[in-house]
Amino acid sequence: MKEEIHIRAETPADADAITDVTEAAFRTLDISNHTEQFIIAALRDAGALAISLVAELKGRVVGHIAFSPVNMSDGTENWYGLGPVSVLPEYQRQGIGSALIQQGLSRLRDRNARGCCLVGHPGYYTRFGFQNVDSLAYEGVPPEAFFALSFDGYVPRGTVEFHKAFREEIPDKT
Repeated sequence: MKEEIHIRAETPADADAITDVTEAAFRTLDISNHTEQFIIAALRDAGALAISLVAELKGRVVGHIAFSPVNMSDGTENWYGLGPVSVLPEYQRQGIGSALIQQGLSRLRDRNARGCCLVGHPGYYTRFGFQNVDSLAYEGVPPEAFFALSFDGYVPRGTVEFHKAFREEIPDKT
């Protein structure tokens, strides 16, 4: 990427741009239920966006990443879920998503988080240190699509539960 990307915390004025970026990023993905923008809005409304970052290029929001607390069945605390992460299609494969992930993980570490987990494409997230782990699962998701990254060496055992926003129905648009 030749132009400078600026990554910063979301502000209230970014909400519509985040919705647009997220909707555009997932529009053509067959693996998506196309609810990602609603998940972000529900997390925001619930006060559950622990970290929400935007990537700006020339003052335009071109990417977004969200982190929210998760619950571990073994009682381990201070773990977070990564997602969704979105980049406008015309800016994908230029390092913006990677920069958002790296900055978000750095900010989690700065707040003494113990770890992070996500559902994602096998092969992509390992470059950031995420691994498929036998001791932890997310029900209904194939093990090869669920990843965890421990910041302190301890990986919880059992199952993870993401915020209820990830299970809510799409709002009726009529």
